[in-house]
Amino acid sequence: MFDRPDTGHRALLVHVAIQQGRGQDGTPTDIDADRAEFVELGRSAGLEVVDLITATRQRPTARHFIGTGKIEELRTALQAFDEPVDVLLFGQRLSPSQERNLEAELKVRVLDRNSLILDIFAQRARTFEGKLQVELAQLVHLSTRLVRGWTHLERQKGGIGLRGPGETQLETDRRLLGERVRVIRKRLEKVRRQREQGRSQRGKSGIATVALVGYTNAGKSTLFNRLTDARIYAADQLFATLDPTLRRLDLPGGTSLVLADTVGFIRDLPHELVEAFRSTLIETREADLLLHVVDDSDDEREQRRDDVDRVLLGIGADEVPQLMVFNKIDRSGRDPGVDREDTGRVKAARVSALDGAGIEALAEAITERLSLGRSSGWLSVAPSDGRLRARLFSADAVLEERFGDNGGSCLKIDMDSVEFARIAREHRISDTLEDDPALVQSGGT
Repeated sequence: MFDRPDTGHRALLVHVAIQQGRGQDGTPTDIDADRAEFVELGRSAGLEVVDLITATRQRPTARHFIGTGKIEELRTALQAFDEPVDVLLFGQRLSPSQERNLEAELKVRVLDRNSLILDIFAQRARTFEGKLQVELAQLVHLSTRLVRGWTHLERQKGGIGLRGPGETQLETDRRLLGERVRVIRKRLEKVRRQREQGRSQRGKSGIATVALVGYTNAGKSTLFNRLTDARIYAADQLFATLDPTLRRLDLPGGTSLVLADTVGFIRDLPHELVEAFRSTLIETREADLLLHVVDDSDDEREQRRDDVDRVLLGIGADEVPQLMVFNKIDRSGRDPGVDREDTGRVKAARVSALDGAGIEALAEAITERLSLGRSSGWLSVAPSDGRLRARLFSADAVLEERFGDNGGSCLKIDMDSVEFARIAREHRISDTLEDDPALVQSGGT
């Protein structure tokens, strides 16, 4: 093995199109768009991209991911540069053994797409919670490399008093890594409880939560600043925002809400990041409305929408109502305004967060979506659902209560539809109310 450099900013990128341009789920993908995004990822990490080498394969090889011919091409390319290349970046996910084998062949540090995204997140993290989440994701990612990648760690400790039977260096590193992971998860659990308390207080006060979601670099932070007059960091780069930001927003007509700016999504978001950022992403799952921001000037906007929807499905936020926001119309050339369904309900808004075009119409659309009316009717509450019953009474939503023989009750409810939908999600009950108490099972379920 060669000595892997600890630093370096000159990167040679390798993009391999697998299965003739089909993604992991079998759906066709735009190879050129994937390559452009990969280059942008490298630049967002602060790397100097010296070149991009492409390849096409029906399937990756188990040993090197690429074939022997492409390895020779890479070896020749690495030797052709006047200044040495510090890192070889692959646009796909590599196994630990593939990384090790490629490094042994090419004598250069090799990283995959997941490692690159993790590095970008590490650079962007600013808050205590964000740094913990990134560290957890990096340690989980590193654990697979310790187990299968680093053969030099399999040797037992040597030296006076350390020879003979005992713990190998690999076992020591795995144990220390596991202990650090447990510490971080314990701290993040404390942060999660604090977030839940905040959401609970907002729910009791009746203030709705609206979360901005979308593909990375769709303009979410710029839109957030435009709506709230905040000054959070916004830049034309991938993952400019990592740490979530919450601001109170007062809309025309007296509607108040909490607006949340969240981390941008990306195709095949690394599983380690989804797991580490679950406490942050839960803000999205528990929101009353999602503003799905789409770059209207992006030729791949429909594919980006599908990528975001897949991530929302993975974190359990696919059932949260969405309002599409087509941003950057200053680039696409479309006029500001709103689009409505056949029923008259607003479904999308066209805006430019940069110059403010369409922002007033968006604010009115948000108000309209959050004020769809009231939920009225009868609800069955079982004897074991004391917390649900107390929640409804504390919200002044109960007009009448009828008790059953088994200790349950039927409640006549009248309250804001958004607030009731939030309560229904939290307590895992149906958000459909019956008009006739006779249709509700007496005494609860």
